[in-house]
Amino acid sequence: MSEAIQLLVSWPLAASMAAALAARGLRSGRRRSAINQALHELRRPLQAIALASGPEVDGAVARDSVRLAAAALERLEREVNGEPTAPTATAVACEPLLRSSVTRWKARAALGGASLELCQTLGEATVFGDRTQLAQALDNLILNAIEHGGPSIRVEGRRRGGDRLRVAVIDSGRAARPESRRAGPAEVIARLTGKRRHGHGLSVVRRVASDHGGRFALRRSEQGSVAVLELPLSAVASSIAA
Repeated sequence: MSEAIQLLVSWPLAASMAAALAARGLRSGRRRSAINQALHELRRPLQAIALASGPEVDGAVARDSVRLAAAALERLEREVNGEPTAPTATAVACEPLLRSSVTRWKARAALGGASLELCQTLGEATVFGDRTQLAQALDNLILNAIEHGGPSIRVEGRRRGGDRLRVAVIDSGRAARPESRRAGPAEVIARLTGKRRHGHGLSVVRRVASDHGGRFALRRSEQGSVAVLELPLSAVASSIAA
């Protein structure tokens, strides 16, 4: 009987300790995931810089890639040291932003036997946000289409409803898509613990969309994928969402 009483008395303490350890593990997992995302965002521009190695390379695109790499390296340093990463909000012209991302990844698309084109009717449209984060989101959408989509890739930019920017990355489809399968137990555990080292690109896009008061949607099929990023135009957006 005394053993049963001791068990009942000690159970809340044990449960509290288990909950604390679990919470600590989740916090550690989130930090590890954030660091892996920062590493992911560092690899992207470094890859673009490596591909941009000929005399025909656009100097502005190369400089953009260097700036993205520097920003990703700064974010990684902040994550490692536990410092906050605050975005810098400015008015960002949409058309040059899209054109820079598409030009940056044309060589990578060609290397994989794909074509990459830009169709935009944005004119002087601007969004209010962090230019580096917006460029990272666009880069990840384009790279996702190059690496997992069909060989014909089109980036469309237009206004939607007069107050929204709509960017759609459309590919021509691929027959087999293992990444569209439902995540298994091992993948779920990897996500929770932050030990997943791949597949961070779309997570980055979702985070950027949320931080800027926008939304992200992805539709996959064997006939093709459509990834859509929508953001408020600067005439409507007064600040980045907290």
